[in-house]
Amino acid sequence: MKTIYLAGGCFWGTQKFFDQFAGVISTSVGYANGGTDNPCYRDVCLGSGHAETVRIDFDEQKLSLADLLEYYFMAIDPTSVNRQGGDAGIQYRTGIYFTDGDLLPEIEAFMAEKRKEYALPLAVEVGKLENYCDAEEYHQKYLEKNPGGYCHIPERLFSVGKDPE
Repeated sequence: MKTIYLAGGCFWGTQKFFDQFAGVISTSVGYANGGTDNPCYRDVCLGSGHAETVRIDFDEQKLSLADLLEYYFMAIDPTSVNRQGGDAGIQYRTGIYFTDGDLLPEIEAFMAEKRKEYALPLAVEVGKLENYCDAEEYHQKYLEKNPGGYCHIPERLFSVGKDPE
């Protein structure tokens, strides 16, 4: 099992998006790489510097990191600075964070290839996870608990990982 942390705008939709893929073992939403330990949602909204982030535990035998990152790029605008969809602010930035340094060469190679596909510079941070704490329980699996809740990710992307019937 491997773990990666992906910031992709509002974490509600980002979590729902990644939960659909075979090989994803578990996800949780939280706050990463801000200036304090253990912020609450209010702190994050008031500018603590944390990014809304999804922790993804995955089985690399079933889902490669490269495939996971390819899916990630489907769900974000990688050239948008501190904004995804209608959400704006530093908490909605995009980022790929890791705790296992062995993942860095693969992440860097992936990003180098992606840079060739875009005319604008990529705004996706890549770096070591500096800090992370789980968000409040009501944020976990939010869109499962609140069908029809706000999401910046288009509905059609929630069936990318499903087999056609």
